Amino acid sequence: MSGVNSTRANALDATDPLAGFRDRFQLREGLIYLDGNSLGVMPKRAAERMVEAVTAEWAEGLITSWLGADWVNAPRRVGDKIAGLLGAEPGEVIAADSTSVNIFKALTAALSLNPGRGTILTETTNFPTDHYMMQGVAGFSGGTVRAKGVEPEALVDAIDDDVAVVLLTQVHYKSGLIRDMAAVTAQAQAKGALVVWDLSHSAGAIPVDLNGANADFAVGCGYKFLNGGPGAPAFLFAARRHHAAARPVLSGWFGHAAPFAFEEGYRAAPGIERFLCGTPPVLGLTALECGVAIMAEADMAQLREKSVALSELFIAEMDERCSDLGFVLISPRDPALRGSQVSYTHPEGYAIVQALKDRDVTGDFRAPDVLRFGLTPLYLRYRDVIDAVAAIHEVVTSGDWDKPEYRQRAAVT
Repeated sequence: MSGVNSTRANALDATDPLAGFRDRFQLREGLIYLDGNSLGVMPKRAAERMVEAVTAEWAEGLITSWLGADWVNAPRRVGDKIAGLLGAEPGEVIAADSTSVNIFKALTAALSLNPGRGTILTETTNFPTDHYMMQGVAGFSGGTVRAKGVEPEALVDAIDDDVAVVLLTQVHYKSGLIRDMAAVTAQAQAKGALVVWDLSHSAGAIPVDLNGANADFAVGCGYKFLNGGPGAPAFLFAARRHHAAARPVLSGWFGHAAPFAFEEGYRAAPGIERFLCGTPPVLGLTALECGVAIMAEADMAQLREKSVALSELFIAEMDERCSDLGFVLISPRDPALRGSQVSYTHPEGYAIVQALKDRDVTGDFRAPDVLRFGLTPLYLRYRDVIDAVAAIHEVVTSGDWDKPEYRQRAAVT
């Protein structure tokens, strides 16, 4: 272990202004959790709040809780809280459905605003669900819309007169590379295209300023850095200037201007509610609201400062201890370009990640050979980084990773 880095880590933990947040989360003793970029840790308040929701609001209140417990307004209420984390205004974000469903809504809404253009564009390395939803929209349209992926460096140049909407992830899910939202949005809009931003690895992890970037639409999940729980509802942002004219294809009854008028004809709600579809998932929103509430208390500038410091420490330790063990850093070395994760490739990456889990160090693996280590500043300590890299070094040098049980691929990686 690097004595210099270890001493520095202890000093940073002793003066960490975010240290008190760790006690707000349910963390097992001894666990070093580096997978908050895949599933965030449960807030302690979430367990208490879920009991209240189930035993009082559901079991006792039953149908009256739609009003009595304000279930009916949960998508907008939670959405407004998320908006405060993203540089959006109240009434521009709704919490609902999954990220995939919200991508479909945002893409079709953008297409409705850009008639005469028929191409949806993304980069080839974007997250698979983004590609899949693009392909689904194109397939459903009967050939009037086409999905297109291009190499990342050619993306802006590929925006031609037929591109209606560009779908991009602000923080790349594998490398952690941060795209310049304001610059790319301006370049795309100058060519007549709208932009949908996927914030799944941004929300709660890095400062986001949707309105400052003049963003059109954005989506993101609630179960990563927002700590909303497995399968937590996602969110959708639509700039207020688009509300009146945008027409999402999924015109469900909660997106109607008057759901309980039970009209047969669809009339879209005048604001962000038009992006709702079916009945809100109340229990999921209940848990998500607890995670979002904690994020709202944190100072984003302090959070980003600690995120950068954690990742710089992680990379320094890996450089010192593991540089000759086959690991290749694929995250940017420039911290300004790096989200709240550090990623490496290694030919035995899958087995190494499994061996680390048995040592209470939890990261994750992305095919074909990427090890991802998420750095969640609200509950991760600097000394956890030192201990995690020590475990990586030990797993590889001891050959502990090379066991049959660690090579057996599971359904979830």
